Amino acid sequence: MSFVILSPCIGEKAGECVDVCPVDCIEEGEDQFYINPDICIDCGACQGVCPVDAIVEEYEMAPEDQKYLKKAEEFFGIE
Repeated sequence: MSFVILSPCIGEKAGECVDVCPVDCIEEGEDQFYINPDICIDCGACQGVCPVDAIVEEYEMAPEDQKYLKKAEEFFGIE
């Protein structure tokens, strides 16, 4: 499991999450930041600093938010 960045990040892109990630798994995309699920160590540091509460654990996502995990996987070329 990993953390996933959801819709509140779109257009906001505050970036605090990038600064606290110990494994550098968060990258900036065109409209939002993405967490690489293959690198994320599930530490939760990013979730605690997100000013728009856009970061959730994968297992806590609502079904309609699954598209954000898919979007991150596509961003990082994960199939």
